Amino acid sequence: MSRHEARRPSSIELERRAFRKNQSAKSVAISFVSTLVFALALWFFVVNTPGWALVQRSFFDLDVMAGAWPRVIEGLWLNVRVLFFAAIGVLILALLLATLRTLRGAVFFPVRALAAGYTDLFRGMPLIIVLYIVGFGVPGLGALPRMPLEFWGTIALILTYSAYVAEVFRAGIESVHPSQRLAARSLGLGYGKTLRLVVLPQAIRKVTPALMNDFIAMQKDVGLISVLGAVDAVRAAQIETAQAFNFTPYVLAGLLFVLLALPMIRLTDWYSARLRSREQAGSLV
Repeated sequence: MSRHEARRPSSIELERRAFRKNQSAKSVAISFVSTLVFALALWFFVVNTPGWALVQRSFFDLDVMAGAWPRVIEGLWLNVRVLFFAAIGVLILALLLATLRTLRGAVFFPVRALAAGYTDLFRGMPLIIVLYIVGFGVPGLGALPRMPLEFWGTIALILTYSAYVAEVFRAGIESVHPSQRLAARSLGLGYGKTLRLVVLPQAIRKVTPALMNDFIAMQKDVGLISVLGAVDAVRAAQIETAQAFNFTPYVLAGLLFVLLALPMIRLTDWYSARLRSREQAGSLV
């Protein structure tokens, strides 16, 4: 028997592959048909309700949507910029807080208590209240130069979400087995190098799906900076709604936020599934 023939799958294996392929095709077809039937039934129910015509004019007017598009998309660009800088600030501050909360020794108790108080405060306080305090209260002190409204909105987002992300980082750090630290210290690594080279890489890989979900949540909440008066997508939609006496601009802004979040949502699902498959196969995270 040649090497090529030895590598050829047996007839039973070929039948199994064909069966699995056939079952997969059937599953896809059934899923498509059932989804289509459900969507059509839902659409038929909605369009035949008594108030559908009025709702369609008030929320789904294509002419109003086209007119509001330039201002809303310009406002969305402001949201994207705020999100970019807020995400960087959140990662830096959250990692610092998580590191402080995991310090060992009685001498670091004040630092741990301060970090714990910070996370408790901003995890318990609604974001919109933080926006009001930071956006209107801090500038009112007169100690800082006049800054754009989106700057204070970014600071409020960083303060709030760093508390959530810090706890995610802390959970990842504490999930690393102590033997990893002991092995690193036995090789002569100090506390800082052990944390940077051994603990954090493992911790971040374990909590990446949770971090990505927090980022998706922040993508939505970045629209709340409109309460400060910054002309983002939500504020632009509000202005267009007031001018047109129509709520379609709000729907447009909502759809744009969904499109902004979809890539990260799909990436999070893919990465979570990849981690599960690797764990089931016995691979290291």
